[in-house]
Amino acid sequence: MSTFIIHTHGRLQEWVAEEKGYFAAEGLTGYQLASHSLISSAHTPTEPARDNHQGAYQSYQEGRDASVSCACHWTVNKAASADFGRLWGECYTVTPCAIFVPAASAIHAPQDLSGIPVQVGYQSGSHYTTLQALEPFLAAGRINLAFGGSPAGRVDQLLNGSAAAATVFGAQYYLLEQLGFRKIVDATFMITAMVPQTADLADVRRYFAALRRAQADIDVMHQPYTRYYANELPERHRALVDVRRFGPGERLVFEPYTRQMYDSTQKWIDERGIFPPEPANRSAYADAVIRLRAAE
Repeated sequence: MSTFIIHTHGRLQEWVAEEKGYFAAEGLTGYQLASHSLISSAHTPTEPARDNHQGAYQSYQEGRDASVSCACHWTVNKAASADFGRLWGECYTVTPCAIFVPAASAIHAPQDLSGIPVQVGYQSGSHYTTLQALEPFLAAGRINLAFGGSPAGRVDQLLNGSAAAATVFGAQYYLLEQLGFRKIVDATFMITAMVPQTADLADVRRYFAALRRAQADIDVMHQPYTRYYANELPERHRALVDVRRFGPGERLVFEPYTRQMYDSTQKWIDERGIFPPEPANRSAYADAVIRLRAAE
């Protein structure tokens, strides 16, 4: 039997499910939890890059060694439509996210970010959600995105003063908040799961059944589990904060990722030219998204 490899996503649910024995209770055995470097521990140079084009989409294009993994729904949608895997359409998550600046910054409102480079991950959640968050305040030509690498790397850039602003989510959001960085605008976004074409769907169902149970525990009281954020932060960041003060983070929503969500997301991305023009034969919803119930 092959190992069921789970890429954690800087969140609590997988760790709670393991602690409580929910994976085993649901019949998922032979699994392994593994953090993905795009989220957790990657180092970046002291000076932030503006053209680091290695992001979440590229990691799917190159192939992730995982039975189930997560990324923002924009990227998973696009990657599934290109046949790099299939989007799990029975559940999604929503994560806290925001654009932060140093406490001493002269930036106090979204409009103050006009022309200011905001560090984000290329074709990753922070890329799309920063556009989504700033479009109500700034014309497209005044939104200045700099592609600075991983969430951990963007934290480094704010800490060392080499970035004026950066978008982060989840554990990095709580870290910057605790260290006194100023939140300029919320940029909450949706995350979906990707499974390879060869995935054992019975095991994927068991995985999500275990996460459903873990989510209920977190909803009732998240404080006993915040220690698990330490597993998802590089040591250089763990030493700066008390993870006991962090919030619940990503929340799983056991609702379908619908055809309307799929199509409207494709349209939103295409309208902004985030990807080069694609061939007309990209995979349709029925082929790219796994729905166990009748699809809309």
